[in-house]
Amino acid sequence: MGPFKSSVFILILHLLEGALSNSLIQLNNNGYEGIVVAIDPNVPEDETLIQQIKDMVTQASLYLLEATGKRFYFKNVAILIPETWKTKADYVRPKLETYKNADVLVAESTPPGNDEPYTEQMGNCGEKGERIHLTPDFIAGKKLAEYGPQGRAFVHEWAHLRWGVFDEYNNDEKFYLSNGRIQAVRCSAGITGTNVVKKCQGGSCYTKRCTFNKVTGLYEKGCEFVLQSRQTEKASIMFAQHVDSVIRKKYPTDGSEIVLLTDGEDNTISGCFNEVKQSGAIIHTVALGPSAAQELEELSKMTGGLQTYASDQVQNNGLIDAFGALSSGNGAVSQRSIQLESKGLTLQNSQWMNGTVIVDSTVGKDTLFLITWTMQPPQILLWDPSGQKQGGFVVDKNTKMAYLQIPGIAKVGTWKYSLQASSQTLTLTVTSRASNATLPPITVTSKTNKDTSKFPSPLVVYANIRQGASPILRASVTALIESVNGKTVTLELLDNGAGADATKDDGVYSRYFTTYDTNGRYSVKVRALGGVNAARRRVIPQQSGALYIPGWIENDEIQWNPPRPEINKDDVQHKQVCFSRTSSGGSFVASDVPNAPIPDLFPPGQITDLKAEIHGGSLINLTWTAPGDDYDHGTAHKYIIRISTSILDLRDKFNESLQVNTTALIPKEANSEEVFLFKPENITFENGTDLFIAIQAVDKVDLKSEISNIARVSLFIPPQTPPETPSPDETSAPCPNIHINSTIPGIHILKIMWKWIGELQLSIA
Repeated sequence: MGPFKSSVFILILHLLEGALSNSLIQLNNNGYEGIVVAIDPNVPEDETLIQQIKDMVTQASLYLLEATGKRFYFKNVAILIPETWKTKADYVRPKLETYKNADVLVAESTPPGNDEPYTEQMGNCGEKGERIHLTPDFIAGKKLAEYGPQGRAFVHEWAHLRWGVFDEYNNDEKFYLSNGRIQAVRCSAGITGTNVVKKCQGGSCYTKRCTFNKVTGLYEKGCEFVLQSRQTEKASIMFAQHVDSVIRKKYPTDGSEIVLLTDGEDNTISGCFNEVKQSGAIIHTVALGPSAAQELEELSKMTGGLQTYASDQVQNNGLIDAFGALSSGNGAVSQRSIQLESKGLTLQNSQWMNGTVIVDSTVGKDTLFLITWTMQPPQILLWDPSGQKQGGFVVDKNTKMAYLQIPGIAKVGTWKYSLQASSQTLTLTVTSRASNATLPPITVTSKTNKDTSKFPSPLVVYANIRQGASPILRASVTALIESVNGKTVTLELLDNGAGADATKDDGVYSRYFTTYDTNGRYSVKVRALGGVNAARRRVIPQQSGALYIPGWIENDEIQWNPPRPEINKDDVQHKQVCFSRTSSGGSFVASDVPNAPIPDLFPPGQITDLKAEIHGGSLINLTWTAPGDDYDHGTAHKYIIRISTSILDLRDKFNESLQVNTTALIPKEANSEEVFLFKPENITFENGTDLFIAIQAVDKVDLKSEISNIARVSLFIPPQTPPETPSPDETSAPCPNIHINSTIPGIHILKIMWKWIGELQLSIA
């Protein structure tokens, strides 16, 4: 892995582990970085103490690597020197390191002589500790007999600090009864030793075997289980870290979430499938680069985890996007991290990377601007919506990143940025959280309809845009789909109820993807922008659900249920919703893609919104959304329209049904509105006739779409009746005042006002 990948991995794992902690500890390629060891100002100056700390951590790193099966080690440590100590040439001023965020404090023993290493733990098991406390005498090895090698004891305390595990010994109750026999508290039970007690009297001490206490059923007070110096059984670090044969105890994995990242082949993954299935853990996978193991995604599928892919194209920001999707969390929406922007650019000759980020009113808390680079730190300029320049970026040249945390709630509006660099790649990522726990933030959830796609089967990309339960309409939504070759296809997603989109104006934007260029993994990233044309619908039209039952007949009587609540499908608020979001749609794997040139094997998409109505008495007007040459992309070559008076014949014998002359009908580009007016010929179309119509689209290589939905028109000519002559009684009735309220072609809506003198005015519309 290159240096850029390493720097990104540091940041993201820090976000995943929680940015609320003051600790600077990060995990980079299995190595812990950012550990701060602070020497208390009251410790007398002693240069050897610094070297002893280095030796302890070096020893601990080797021990941690061995005990965890080569999973973790200590990569670097910063040591805070008291200001009262003399200045040395190799001392540098601290950056982020402070006594407040120190992970280890080296201080004189309190009370004197008490050099026991310990870790502050305020929470329960599994919750991280606060700080490790060590004394200079302990670090100097003066307590080797009592606590074992310093490095091993440090790993024991590290488990308290980092993983929140508890000790596996009990100083208050060192023995217990099991099946009538006294057992020493130990892990594991195979650890060998002797139960003895030390007796001292008159300045002399001796050791004897423990005696049995008939009252308690246990050994006498002061009895100790003294371990054999050499053990063949493995012991837990949390029991006796000084024992040579030591492992980390296994803990239940039910409900755990594991992030697995790999950039290389591994032909042993399948060997752990059964164990993974039984673990109860959710595994999220990140395939990095083209060489990641092909079986990797199976771990996500069998555990319900996310599968993501990040290419080697740094400017696409794939690795940050992948971990951003994971770090958003599974908690309440108001607590999740929301990605507002993610983009990158390779700059040449002191070019600028300019852009804007919209912070809308639903977000703004914990807003973070993150910039990464591949060579040298760029010039960074950032302005808030009021035009005020923002400073205070924390720049870390080692990890090649800079970030700025906006205090409080970020200002609502358009933030502008300009980044300048030469001959390198820059990326910008902006994240935020809900500004108010009671105001749902606008969210974008993206995915594909399947994880694997076999050519020429099309894939559908979805983006669901919501504010709480309300859909966001008329947003500009695009999907960026990157293949393992690094080629990126931009796909506009639509909410038009045609092609891949099932329902119009439901906030779900969809599109077919057909532009395959190779086999292997593809990553999906969605960008959504709101604007003046966006709208929020207060009531979501029900798309599917249980049948509403208006009432029941009981004992020959109708028992009515309460009326069904009205669902107003046209109740739309035309309110501006200016926002920007990016979202990872995970990844999918394509197979059976032929070598270039890719043959045209994709037919036009099925027309699903065909409508028909009578026009001018005998003409039929058809409307539908145009499909494309390849599903909903491009332009179809021609249309085939057929009609029948039998819906079954049209459905089952479409090619035998009567064809309409479409010589003058030239298909429009996909997703355009098509209108076609024709007069039925060579078919009986008279009063009372039901006529059924369907369409098939054809592309340039004569591939045909599925038959469209079937539209129906009925010709009905109402009979003419002579006008009635009012009777004498009717002439004395109150006279109606007639008003034309509105006009639709061929239809008049009348409003009749019955005026009752001195009593009541009743309106019937």
